[in-house]
Amino acid sequence: MTRTLAALAALSLSVPAAATPPPLTLEQQADDALANDTNAYAFVEGLTTEVGPRQAGTEAEARGRAWAAQWLKAKGFKNVADEPFMMDTWLPGDIARARVTAPFAQDLVVLPLGNSAATPAGGVEGEVVFFRTVDELRAAPDGSLKGKIAYISHQMRPSQDGSHYSFAGPVRWVGPGIAASKGAIGVVIKSVGTDHHRNPHTGGTNFPAGVAAIPAGALSLPDAENLERMFARALGKPITLKLEMNPRQIGQTASGNVVGEIVGQNPSLPPVLLACHIDSWWNAPGAFDDGAGCGIIAAAALKVKQAGQPLRTIRVLMAGAEETGLWGSAAYSKAHINEPIAVGLESDFGADRIWRFDSNFRETNPALHKKIAAAVARFGVSAGSDVATGGADLNIVRDQKGALIDLQQDGLRYFDLHHTPDDTLDKIDPAQLRQNVAVWTQVVGILANESTSIQTGGPIPSAPAIMQGQ
Repeated sequence: MTRTLAALAALSLSVPAAATPPPLTLEQQADDALANDTNAYAFVEGLTTEVGPRQAGTEAEARGRAWAAQWLKAKGFKNVADEPFMMDTWLPGDIARARVTAPFAQDLVVLPLGNSAATPAGGVEGEVVFFRTVDELRAAPDGSLKGKIAYISHQMRPSQDGSHYSFAGPVRWVGPGIAASKGAIGVVIKSVGTDHHRNPHTGGTNFPAGVAAIPAGALSLPDAENLERMFARALGKPITLKLEMNPRQIGQTASGNVVGEIVGQNPSLPPVLLACHIDSWWNAPGAFDDGAGCGIIAAAALKVKQAGQPLRTIRVLMAGAEETGLWGSAAYSKAHINEPIAVGLESDFGADRIWRFDSNFRETNPALHKKIAAAVARFGVSAGSDVATGGADLNIVRDQKGALIDLQQDGLRYFDLHHTPDDTLDKIDPAQLRQNVAVWTQVVGILANESTSIQTGGPIPSAPAIMQGQ
């Protein structure tokens, strides 16, 4: 028996141990993400379930930041922090009513716009003046809206690249301020969106210096179209509207930016910055805008890490208080402006598939631009010729005049959901979400392992030269 055991022991020593399989290459990690990634969906599912709506500057946004920071730590990100800043804070209140009082009395569905003033208790009532476009409103004589309520329309349509948002957006961005400057006591707009649910699209507006804020609300598209039909039927008779809302400004409160890193082999090299925003409006849990974006960038960073420690550090920035005025983006740039960034990318256009890649170094570093374009073609992503401008939370890169990439997502249904109560988890298509992670993994992996200047392909300039945009 002893001799038998000894023989078996000798035999076992002679059999080589099974070799540890090598890690998947970057390309294999990207392909694996397309089929198998669960991190992006887990992030947005957890955030929307455990936190929900995250209005900027509120306790709910603070819980969202804490949740995100804990998630990053649990996944192995290093240098995780919630970097605080102060911001002017607007709250929507709990009253939002609009009613046509003559000649076709009925209620309309409305939500306040960010920075709207409150009406007096009981509301304001006045004749409605119909403007088909912002340009029509601009052409109205000064003082012509005194004591009246302006209604501003538009003809926004779905578009893959989201370009109709720029076309229609001024109705919300500047329309209320123009109406206030001409004497209006209130303003309602046709929601800047493309759906026909009876859900208004909220969003921020601004009033020019020296112009007092007035009550400003967004009507759902069906209600806005109903109001326009009333004008067609009224045959010149005045239409009157009663508007009541109670939003308020509460002064300065705290928000913050959540950051975390996959530390690179050479931390002295400028990092790759991946951005999203962690806040949402109060009326939805923000699955598309922008919980999905935060899940995408974090999942991609993890996939790159699984291919081996990258040369450069990958830094994720989950900015706070984007919706109410890019507060987090500005605060991050102010705090870190002297820390050069190699390149910035942002995910903030939902969760549908990426279809186009653009950079702002197509001319200055054509080899890298072509390398990235070729690497993502297998995911159905075309190479664009537009100059990338970067997402809203990449102020630091623009301030440094640095390298930017836009990974353009399909926007055909984004503005059905944008800033509405419909921005919920069930709208996310897991397969399209995984395609985002796959493309981001491929692109970020290439960038994080680039040893030369991403902007020019030449030697990495000194920090002062980067700061001067050279």
